[in-house]
Amino acid sequence: MLPAQNRMRRSAEFSVTVSRGVRAVQPDVVVHALRDELDPSGPRVGLVVSKSVGNAVARHRVARRLRHAARTVLPRLEPTDRVVIRARPSCRDALSSRLERQLTAALERVARHGTAS
Repeated sequence: MLPAQNRMRRSAEFSVTVSRGVRAVQPDVVVHALRDELDPSGPRVGLVVSKSVGNAVARHRVARRLRHAARTVLPRLEPTDRVVIRARPSCRDALSSRLERQLTAALERVARHGTAS
């Protein structure tokens, strides 16, 4: 479970991060990251798991695994970082360790290209 201060809740926050952020694509996830210098309240992470991933049971299973993977990368994020993780349909069959590796690789790619501001 992600701590409350690290969860993205508002639709506007998701929209801004996806539209203005830097995108990194992996086989099972797409990561959008944005640095919000005006709000250093801790890194925030949001998940998008659409119906293309599967039925409600499959989507909740994927969301739980992605939340766990996101929790492991939180210490590497800056307090001003905003990250949206979008699950791709292949995410349904991926192992948790694979999702964690892909999330780490995507965040490293975003960091190399500079988090948009």
